[in-house]
Formats: sequence, structure tokens, C-alpha cells
Amino acid sequence: MRQTRRHAACATLLLGLLAGASTEAAEHPLDPLGFEEHWKALEILREAGRLDGATRFSRFALHPPGKQAVLAWREGDDVPRAAYALVRQGHDSFEAVIDLVAGELASWTVLEGVEPNWHAEEFRAVVGKVLTHPQFLAGLKKRGIEDTTFLDCATVPPGYYGTEEERGRRLGLVNCTDVRGVRNTWARGVEGLTAVVDLKAGEVVRVVDEGDAGVAPTNADYHPGPYDKPREVPGPIDVSQPQGPGFDIDGYRVKWQNWRFHVRPDERAGIVLSLVRYVDGERERSVLHEGHLSEIFVPYMDPSFSWYKRNFIDAGEFSGLGLTLPLMPGRDCPRHAVYFEATRAGANGRPQTTPRNICLFEREIGDPSWRHGLDTPESRAARDLVVRAAMVVGNYDYLLDWILRQDGSIVVAVGLTGIVEAKASRTAKAGEDPQADAYGRFVDRHIVGVNHDHYLSFRLDVDVDGPNNRFIADRLQTRILPEDHPRRSLWVQMSRTAESEADAKLNIDLRRPTLWRVASAAGKNHVGYPTSYRLMPGRNAHTLLSEDDWPRRRVGFIDHHLWVTPQNDDERWAAGDHPTLSTQGYGLPTWTAQDRPIVDADIVLWHTIGTHHLVRAEDWPVMPVMWHSFELRPFDFFDRNPALDLP
Repeated sequence: MRQTRRHAACATLLLGLLAGASTEAAEHPLDPLGFEEHWKALEILREAGRLDGATRFSRFALHPPGKQAVLAWREGDDVPRAAYALVRQGHDSFEAVIDLVAGELASWTVLEGVEPNWHAEEFRAVVGKVLTHPQFLAGLKKRGIEDTTFLDCATVPPGYYGTEEERGRRLGLVNCTDVRGVRNTWARGVEGLTAVVDLKAGEVVRVVDEGDAGVAPTNADYHPGPYDKPREVPGPIDVSQPQGPGFDIDGYRVKWQNWRFHVRPDERAGIVLSLVRYVDGERERSVLHEGHLSEIFVPYMDPSFSWYKRNFIDAGEFSGLGLTLPLMPGRDCPRHAVYFEATRAGANGRPQTTPRNICLFEREIGDPSWRHGLDTPESRAARDLVVRAAMVVGNYDYLLDWILRQDGSIVVAVGLTGIVEAKASRTAKAGEDPQADAYGRFVDRHIVGVNHDHYLSFRLDVDVDGPNNRFIADRLQTRILPEDHPRRSLWVQMSRTAESEADAKLNIDLRRPTLWRVASAAGKNHVGYPTSYRLMPGRNAHTLLSEDDWPRRRVGFIDHHLWVTPQNDDERWAAGDHPTLSTQGYGLPTWTAQDRPIVDADIVLWHTIGTHHLVRAEDWPVMPVMWHSFELRPFDFFDRNPALDLP
């Protein structure tokens, strides 16, 4: 099914329906795999003798053409289509590329030296053996649990620490939750009892019992009960667009005012925004070839066995079934939003359709785009276009927004919400035992929210007036003025062009303010400056983990807030393609060790957002959304304020 939105009175009847859906024939090389294409890929694998009832999949998605092929493609050309599959057969793993146009298996490559990400069936595979293991049962009994009927147990990757036990194994950690009588099961973990399992061998390696902290007796449900009275919110606000939305959608291509772009749902990245262009008079100018979330890393700050092992590489380790879930109309997105659905695979490879995977909507929040004047002030109302998805990884929810503005800016925002991962405590509240909340804070009686970090890496293939760009760091430095000047000091701009990757590994330092820009090697504005876009970081943090700590060694992208690399179609994920149980140095540290030239080249920015989450009472039992963002802002790209023409 294909639906196109146009400005028309009847468009109001279409609001809230699916805007882009799986199609029988893709119309653009970057369109996601459709339902029929997915089945065709499975049939090609079967005919090639690479698929049987025991085959399992950790990823199944579009294999996009290379950048040059995408840029060369024109409307009316044949549409190249290929699927990528990460395949598990027994203890072996393979990467498959399936050519959907030729109807053949293009490549079948064995994976060696790395582990693919986890899939849902693998999580459950050894739980039965854990729940019959005598040591684990003894640990449960010590905690007053003799019936396992109402235990939910989950397997998670433990990271890597260079131990003999880990080498050559695909290990997991199994922890359990007593779910009886509660909706919020995250508050009911069986604390201090962990089974280490070998997923390839299908056996329990050992049981770690750190002492009986029990199961917290507290009910931390956040769902409204029959006697809960909701807050009165007087004066309802009704936002409507009686003439329909102010954008056009053609499949997965969007036109909104002066912006043009392609949007694709992706099970690992959530949203991929591509071919972002701005119509400037008679010219359609390139800004961003492709942008997407590249990785998420969440290490916890508790030294006990079941907690120090929790240093999750969320996108790389847990995206087997896709990280995005359906959005809720009127809550996650406004009632007037339109939606894109997605097709994703189960562990058996069979496609399923996820409705409302991405929403698209305009908003006016009452802010001006610009204003000026005293006696006769001039002001213009601002309107944004928002592309949004919601990613869920266990207890955490991430809202991903790509916001296009009328002044040529692009804001990328991440909203952190969901439930704080918490541990049970025999101690009921603060002040009774100083060790009980040494690595977190009490958020409820007998419940400690554990401190942790979040690091998110974004891959930004910025093409400012084309792919031939350079990276410029504008350092603001103090200049001391001559003795006879009334002023003593001011600051000046000192610009430096990065020659190679080593020149562009940068961190935010408020004592050494620096502007980060990508400039065109050829384009100039009307007063002679190179056209450019500035990356403006928002609220951020730097890692406090020591350089010899294994989690930091495994996820090297957190070492810097900014990396710059030459564009490479095979370099997409900041911690490497397959970070599960990885050792160290994959992804950005390995690539940039080559110190490749980046001046007057096709370059990619990698921006890291970091936050230290010191848990507070207000984060319980479900967290208010906390937003972090950065902005791609035009800098000498236009000849004047591009929003001057707003009505």
C-alpha cells in the first residue's frame, strides 16, 4: 500500500493513518524492505540451501547501496534492492547479502572472531536449566522462594573482562524477577543471585550468590488504579490542521516548505534520515547525506557481580527484534501526526509489520523564529517539522527526534524515560546503613536506584553543498590589548582546518571554547566565506571511567565528543558491527588509528552525547522525560536569514 499526502481539504480525513507502508515494489534505493521483499529474501536463502527450520536471525534489514550509487540514481532508473541478514546456524554465524533484483544470494560470509547480537529465543534457551540447577534453587530457597512458577528470568550479555572463563564462549547472565501481583516488575528483582551460562553449550557454568538481599516487598506500580483520581487539567488545548498537514509524503520521501529528505525506519538505528536538502531560491542544496543513531552504551556504577557486569551496548547487542515499538497517538505523538510502519524479522526470519513505527508532525509551540523592534516590533512565529521514534531497551525508553526548522537548522534530540534499574535492599531507607546506597539512592522503601551513564553516538554524513568538505575548528582565544587601550582584553577567532583524523578527536572544554564546522571546499556565500554548517553540542558529559577499565576499552567512542572520519560505506556503527562480548578497540578507535586524510574530502562527523544519571526520588517509579540535544546550524551557508520570508 502506498499513500501520498497532499494539501487538500480532504487530507484531514487521512490524519493519523499510515503515511508510508510496505510496498510491493520499492520506489527509491533507500526505502526499507517491504513485507513481500522480506519473504523473497527468505525464499532465495532457502533455494540456495542456506535456510532450514533451525536457522535463526539476529538482524534482517535493507542492505543499502553505496553512497555513490545512491547519489547517481535518478527517478526512472532501475531501483537496486538487496537485503542483509545476520544468520545463526548452530554455533556458526554468517553475514548474507541477498540480491532481490537478480533473485540470488550475492554473498555468504562466515563470521570469525566476533559474536553477533542476541536474539529473543537465545535469551530463553537456557532459563529452564537455570531453574533446575541445585545451586540456583538453593539460592532461591534462601530467599524464601521455593516455587518458580511466577519467576520471570532473562539472559543478558555480561560484557568482557579478559578472564579465562570468557575466552571462546558466548556467555550470558541469568537473573530472575518475582512478578506476583505487580505490574512494575522492575522493582521485584531477586537480588544477588546470578547464573553464568554458556549459550553455545546450553549449560550453566556457575552460580554466583552474593548474599540474601531478598525481593523488595514494595509495590512500585505506576498504572492508575481504580481509586486513583487523575489530576484535573483545566482548559483543554486542541491542535488541529483543518486544511491538512503542511508537508507532502511520497512513499518515504518528504517535502516540507524548503526541506526535502528521505526517512527510513531501521531496527538498529531507529530512524535514518537521508538526502537532506534545502531549497534556496532556484537551487536545491545538500546539507546531510545521512544521519542516524550509531550506538548506545550504558554502564552501571555498582561493583557487585550482578551489577558491574551490566555495561550494555544497547543498539549493537539488543536490536535483534528491533528497538522501536509502536507509537501511541495523542500521547507519544500529537493527534494530527501521520505515521510510517516498519517490517522486521523474528528470530526465525519471518517478517512482521510494526504499525506507527515513526511519526511525522508539525508543531508550533509559541516561540518566535525571530523578532525585533521597540515602538513597532516585528516578529515571526516559528514552526517545526518533527520526525520521531521511540526505542525500548529493557527498562529504558529513548525518544528520538529529528527536528527540521524554518531557519535551516536541524536539531537532534534524545528523550530519556522509562524505569530506573533498581536493586533490592534489606535496608528500608537512607541513613540506616551507609553502604546500602553507596552506589545509588533510595527511591522507595527497600529499593535503590543504581547510578549509571548513558552515551549515545550519532553518525552524521554532512554534505555541505556537496560531499567535498573540510572540518574547521574555530578556537576562541583571549587577546590582550596594548597598554594604552582602555580595554584590557577581548577574544578573537583562530581557525584551524583538520588535516587528518588525529586532528579531529575533540572534547568539549568550556575553558577552551571551540566552534566545530563542516565547510564546503568550493561553495562560498555572497561575501566570500566558505559555506558551512556548525555542529552545536548541547548538555553533555565526559566519561569518568579509567582508561584501563574494560567497559571503556570496549566502547572507545566515549573517549571523545567528536570524531571525524572519511566517508566509508562499511563504517556505520561506532562500537563496531558486532560489539556483543567484544574485547576492545572496535569501531572508531580502530578506524581512526589509520589517521586518514580528511581535508577537502567526503567526511563524516561522529558526535557523542554523554550523561551521568545520579538517580533521584523523582525518577521513580517511572522517569519524567529528560531531553538532550545538539544542533546542525547553518554558518555562512545562506546569504541572509533564510526565515525572513516567514508570513
